[in-house]
Order: sequence, then structure tokens, then C-alpha cells
Amino acid sequence: MLFNSLAYLVFLPVTVGVYWELPRRWRPWMLLAASYVFYGAWDVRFLALILLSTVVDHAVGIRLGMTEAPLRRRRLVAASVVVNLGILATFKYWGFFVESAADLVSRFGLQPHLPVLSVVVPVGISFYTFQTMAYTIDVYRGTIDPERRFVVFALYVAFFPQLVAGPIERARRLLPQLADLPLRPTRDDLEAGIRLIAVGFVKKVVIADTVAPVVDRVFGDPAGAGALALATGVVGFAVQIYGDFSGYTDIARGSARLLGVHLVENFRRPYWASNITDFWRRWHMSLSSWLRDYLYIPLGGNRRGRRRTYLNIAAVMLLGGLWHGAAWTFVAWGALHGAMLALHRWSRERGLLGGGPTRWGWALTMLGVLVGWVFFRAPDFSTAWTVLAGIASGRPGAVDPAGLVFVTLAVLGVWWLDRSEHAGSVNPVASAPALVRGLAYGVALVFAIVGGASSPNQFIYFQF
Repeated sequence: MLFNSLAYLVFLPVTVGVYWELPRRWRPWMLLAASYVFYGAWDVRFLALILLSTVVDHAVGIRLGMTEAPLRRRRLVAASVVVNLGILATFKYWGFFVESAADLVSRFGLQPHLPVLSVVVPVGISFYTFQTMAYTIDVYRGTIDPERRFVVFALYVAFFPQLVAGPIERARRLLPQLADLPLRPTRDDLEAGIRLIAVGFVKKVVIADTVAPVVDRVFGDPAGAGALALATGVVGFAVQIYGDFSGYTDIARGSARLLGVHLVENFRRPYWASNITDFWRRWHMSLSSWLRDYLYIPLGGNRRGRRRTYLNIAAVMLLGGLWHGAAWTFVAWGALHGAMLALHRWSRERGLLGGGPTRWGWALTMLGVLVGWVFFRAPDFSTAWTVLAGIASGRPGAVDPAGLVFVTLAVLGVWWLDRSEHAGSVNPVASAPALVRGLAYGVALVFAIVGGASSPNQFIYFQF
């Protein structure tokens, strides 16, 4: 995989330099080749899966544009969904379903011999699968026209900045940009691209990777840790996953900006949310909007009564949890968030929430989110319950002073970056002269590269 600090920061400038020197008509082909090299450097065999999804959905889109027959159109979109979800289920969920079924049957005294498929989960398969499915569904709905140029559609599926961990782009937003790539770079795009990449690497290397050892120690032996150490580990993971995932998104958006392409925002200060609904409007925004538009609304949304609305919320969040990983802990994480969303909606409908955001609302939201992160991070339920029970008991235990300092500094770092990013007036770098800004971003980038050269931590969301 080319996505480590040093390799990627050689690959990216070479790609950008060649891209802007090529005649405009060859740039889509060049970007497609670069995207396949980028992905194939991890495991060239899994390029076949991307190509299969690309060929199927491009062909289905073309056929949908050629027919108005309702039955024919339904069959075409069904074929696309079956192929894409079939690939996803085979490579990501087959082992999980087989093991779960075997465990259930064994509880009745039987010894099943079910077929097991041991394969590596292709990096980013959940992301590009959702992206291609969204295209086909949008063409079926008539909200976009099919893309007839194969190279443009293939680039939409495999565009390397966001291929392995999003954001999940909509065809109506990304396809027009790829079909009409800019003639030359703009100063705003280049500056914004460098800034986003620098900030992204700082979030990943300086913040997320710094607290990762603290988190690993706590979740590796929760029974031997006291309540304060356990709470430090949970808060550390909340900071780690945010720095890791939003850092990747910043790098992806910055890389695309260097190519004149604007990717959608995926995070907007999620830990500032005043309630759980607000949290999901700020966290992994491309996934939450995808689940809303392609799952929640088709299920009926809030149009079929309160009971059905709550069931739809629960179903969507359960599937959202399973989307993250083939484990019951992820399902529990989704169920918890579904319950919190349903409870918030129920309270709001009965006027129990008051007139607006409150500190209590923020505190309760963060408590629920932190409890959810325990299930997300824990390898099994036993570990999760041990962590939560240890914190609730308030039991004494040894405190890791360095870990406590690292997590505290990481929390402050995330707070400052979020505040700076969304309120430029408080960021002294944002209003500095161009030379000062360039030096600041350059120093941040070099610092992150040097720190990341020895970092063993992959991006967390690469596993999804």
C-alpha cells in the first residue's frame, strides 16, 4: 500500500507534476492509471474486484439510460445491487456469518461443518461499493444521467485520494468534476491542498499515533487497569479515531485539491455536538447522508408513523454498525447509536429537550459516544464489559502519567485544530502573509513526515 507517509509523499507530487504537464484530454487516463497503481501496490489481485464493479455499473447505467420499461429498469438496478453486495458479502462478511451460524447451531449440541472462506478483506471495499451503488440508484431514480465515457466513470470509482477510506462521493458531485478537469491549477487550490495535507498528517501522526500506544495498553489488559487509566484509554481512543479518520479525510481532500478536484467535507467538529442527532450531522457525514438517502428514506423514513420511524432508525444504525466491521461488537455499537437517536427523537417530539443546546445535552451526548467507542474498539464483548465495569466501579489502580499527559495534549490539540479550521479568525496562521503560511504548513508537513517515517500504525478505517 502506497499510503504511508514517505511513499505517499513521493507518489503524490510525482502524480500531480505529471498530471498538470499532460494535455487535458489525457489527464483522466493518467489519473486512472495512477489510481490503479496506488491500489495495486497493496495487492494487485484485488484490482479485479474494482474493475468488475466498474464494468457492471457502467454497463447498467448505460442500459438504464436506454430503457423506460419499469420492469427492465428494476431488473438492471437489482443486478447491480446483487453484484456489488455479493462481492462485499463474500469478501467481508462470509466468515462472520458462517462462524455466527456455527456458534448458534452448536448451542443445540450439533457440530456443523460449514464452508469457511479465509481471505483478506480488500482495503476500501465498503467505500467504493457504496459509491458505485449510489451511482446506479441515482441513474435509476433519474436524478443523474448515465456517464457514457468509461474512463471518467472508472476514475469516479477508483479516484485514488478517496478510494480506500472515503469520503463516499455522490456521482452528481464528483462525476462532473472528473468529466471536465480544470485547465490549470489555481493558487487557492494549491494552497488549500498543501494546508489540508499538512493538517491531516499532523492529526494522524502527531495526535492519533501518539495516543495509540496508550489505548492499546488499556484495551490489551483492561482487567489490570484502574478506573482512571481505563477512562484515559477510552478518551484516548475517541481522540485517536477522530485524528486518524479526519486526518485521512484532510489528506484525501488536500490531494484532490492539488489536482483541481473538490471532495466533500466529511467532518465538522463532531465532538462539539449538542445531541446525538447533531453528532451524526458532523461525524462521517458522507456515510450518514448515504444511509439516510439510500436506506432510511427508502424504508419509509418518518412517513409511516412513530413506531415505524423508530424501527427504521434502528435498522439503519444496525446495518451502519455492520458496515464498519464483521463483528458483533460493531453491531452493538450501531444498536447503541440507534437507541440514542430514537430516544432523542422521542424526547424532542414530546418537548422534553428545552429550547436549545445545553451543556447537559453536550455532556450526555459525549457520554453516549464514549460508551459506544468502547464497543467499537474492543476486540470482544468481554473486553468491552471489563472496561465499562472498571470505569463504573471507580476502582483504584496505577496511573500512567505519560499516557495521561499525552491524551490531555491530544484533546487540546484536536480542540485547537477544530476551532482553527472552522473559525479562521482565531487561527493566526490563516491570516498571516503567504510566505509565513507556506513556511508554517511546510514545517508542519516535514514534522509529520519525520514522525510518520517510523510509525507502524495504518489508518484505522482502512480495515473497513
